[in-house]
Amino acid sequence: MTRVFIGIGSNVGDRQAYYEQAVRDLGMIHRTKLVRVSPVYETEPMGPVPQGKFLNAVAELTTELTAEQLLDKLELIQVSAGRPPQEQRVKWGPRTLDLDILLFGDQVICTDRLVVPHPMMHERWFVLKPLSDLDPNVVHPLL
Repeated sequence: MTRVFIGIGSNVGDRQAYYEQAVRDLGMIHRTKLVRVSPVYETEPMGPVPQGKFLNAVAELTTELTAEQLLDKLELIQVSAGRPPQEQRVKWGPRTLDLDILLFGDQVICTDRLVVPHPMMHERWFVLKPLSDLDPNVVHPLL
């Protein structure tokens, strides 16, 4: 089983409901166990697109899936929450639900579709704070 950390964010519509549904859905992924979830933080959006504040948290999972298989599941959860498919999204735009693989064990992955560790996680308080709530000793495999 691989230990995984997933960033959760929402800033459109009923943010709390999207967050809660995401946590339920993460707990139902086949061959994956939801271990725990950090506290939720309300944060300012990043980027050039005007939008509302986010609710952000981090979930800890263990999984038998590959990173790509898990990414497929996360994409399905996002689309079921009303987020457009990847090719229709506005970069840095508002979203009903955003699920990002932050860390996948100690693996370093760089494909056209997936970069792990998340390339900007070390610059984002809304990732680092909830991640450290779950494990203050977690190690970034590159930094």
